[in-house]
Amino acid sequence: MSWQSVRILVDSKQAESLSDALMDVGALSVSLEDADAGTVDETPLFGEPDHPTAELWPHSIAVVLLEESADVAATLAAAAKQAGIPAPTEYTVETVAEQDWVRLTQSQFDPIPISPRLWIVPTWHDAPDSSAINLKLDPGLAFGTGSHPTTRLCLRWLDAHIKGGETLLDYGCGSGILAIAAVKLGAADVDGVDIDAQAVTASRDNADLNGVAAHFCLPGELAPGQYDVVVANILTNPLKGMAPLLAGRVRAGGQLVLSGILAEQAEDVMAVYRTWFVFDPPAIDEGWVRLAGVKQ
Repeated sequence: MSWQSVRILVDSKQAESLSDALMDVGALSVSLEDADAGTVDETPLFGEPDHPTAELWPHSIAVVLLEESADVAATLAAAAKQAGIPAPTEYTVETVAEQDWVRLTQSQFDPIPISPRLWIVPTWHDAPDSSAINLKLDPGLAFGTGSHPTTRLCLRWLDAHIKGGETLLDYGCGSGILAIAAVKLGAADVDGVDIDAQAVTASRDNADLNGVAAHFCLPGELAPGQYDVVVANILTNPLKGMAPLLAGRVRAGGQLVLSGILAEQAEDVMAVYRTWFVFDPPAIDEGWVRLAGVKQ
């Protein structure tokens, strides 16, 4: 059995109503993506204190999964009519073959060496080096498998700078990988927050899997206080918008680590944070940047 995957560039103001209508007329699933993802125009959706969640990206793509026998044009026309909008005329259709999706997904995540002593090991693999610090990971629904350059950059910083006994906040914890690594490297008191409840759940599960004690919660549930280290691997726009919030969480003399930043965006981000921090030279991996600075 196979299916049809249809990608439609949609007006963001109409995306949600069209998605609902597509499900009503027989779509198996509909997801929305940022059409500008991977470019400097990428727009993250976030909802932090004093930063309302955006409705949707300026440019959206609806990804629609249909039965193999479905009439694509007729389905789109019926959904558009129900939503009260013109029928989409520009879209692409790909055939999605039946596969063992679990095995296919697992095959994409092999153990990842971060340093000679630090590895990320998916739960379905044995550790290549049992004497190393091995982070067991189930990616689940959250970002942070270790395969992305920004995650690797942050892990390398932690590996080089955590000496033992530090307090640390992982802001935008995703899978919890950075917080868990910090505990295994010797940090004493580690918190992680994320606006996505599923990410908080995944982080807690991954912490249990690794036998480490770290506290994960939604932003509004985080107790007041400052930390020796704050790590935020998010994206440029929210990092800039949350500069006062993140800076306020770092103690005087403490360290801030930021990633999720394209190389051409690094100077803009540092300019916002230089009110509080003196930065080391940026570290770059595949066009992505990690910034690290000390609070004055």
